Amino acid sequence: MIIKRRQFLQTGSLATASLLLPRFLKAFERPGRMPPGNRVVVVLQMSGGNDGLNTVIPVRNDIYYRLRPHLGIGKEKAALITDEVGLHPALIGLRGLYDDGSLGILSSVGYPNPDRSHFRSMDIWQTASDSKEVLQTGWLGRYLDAQCSGCDHPTQALEIDDVVSLALKGAQIKGMALKDPKRLYNTSHEKYFSDLQAQHVNGQGGSVDYLYKTMAETLSGANYIFEQSKLRPSSASYPNTELGRNLHTIASLIFSDINTRVYYLSLGSFDTHVNQAAQQERLFTELNDALVAFVADLKANHRFEDTLLLTFSEFGRRVAQNASGGTDHGTANTMFLVSGGLKQKGLINGLPDLSDLSEGDLKYQVDFKDVYATVLNKWLGTDDKSILGRQSTYLSCI
Repeated sequence: MIIKRRQFLQTGSLATASLLLPRFLKAFERPGRMPPGNRVVVVLQMSGGNDGLNTVIPVRNDIYYRLRPHLGIGKEKAALITDEVGLHPALIGLRGLYDDGSLGILSSVGYPNPDRSHFRSMDIWQTASDSKEVLQTGWLGRYLDAQCSGCDHPTQALEIDDVVSLALKGAQIKGMALKDPKRLYNTSHEKYFSDLQAQHVNGQGGSVDYLYKTMAETLSGANYIFEQSKLRPSSASYPNTELGRNLHTIASLIFSDINTRVYYLSLGSFDTHVNQAAQQERLFTELNDALVAFVADLKANHRFEDTLLLTFSEFGRRVAQNASGGTDHGTANTMFLVSGGLKQKGLINGLPDLSDLSEGDLKYQVDFKDVYATVLNKWLGTDDKSILGRQSTYLSCI
């Protein structure tokens, strides 16, 4: 049977994914492991534009309640962390992290000249570009380019999803996307792909030869990741939700010998133009329960000190509620930092100034690129200036 080029391109998820995967995976088959204490970053993308004001609530601010007469969350319902600040009531577990010094809260995070388009603002956050600049590589992809080029044991980034986000796409190296190591392994060992690989004759040249080579590397990577994932699978109990399962996968990989520094995953949608209260409560319940289980698992396995989880959303919501029980696209927002290795905990900066708005929107006080620079420089120990192309101001919390 001769397999035609067009048929090859239509083989389904594995062939599609292989075009997005790094070419360095075979290097992982050489001896080598992640040394104890090697720091890991987990990036949780809250897709859709989460409402930061109903996430970290100014419970004694009259302006907040005046602009949100029905949507504002009262002090008696909030999970209070101070007399003036509360978390959304579904985030009760995060209050526990706040109490034990494992949670950092950054308010009013954004960028100059904000864009309210989901797609454009997400591109800005994922590439770490300026609002008028369009980049084709992501901030973590450029990190991979800087750290992995020419390495015998290059650093790998994994996204727990079906496709790789722009954030993990570098010019030379890309992160790898997978939902589950076993599922990827089983897919890669289907008879079709074995036959396809067996029929290929090296040296044909052109794009087909490149695709076969990429597929071979993908199959090799699937084997490696699956074998590593079996070394120390987490036995902890996680919620039976998508986020719970994804964080359970990440925990098992962190505990294994896999040489991975960056994990990326998403939760959403937080695009709450209508009936925000119910949607945000549902998503925050999923976030809270999964994150509490993840932190407990990391602590029990002595990996919480060198694991940093940070959340972001492409923008916040407008300060005033709309007429549909929701909020419309806004600007600056809240970021959570969760780790046993934070240098500054709790409320890292002040809450947004609701008396000083820009056409009804929050003014940003912290540039998100400074957060990225701090993570790259202080947590991952790399040259943030060459990756981000700018001189940043480092935060003291990491």
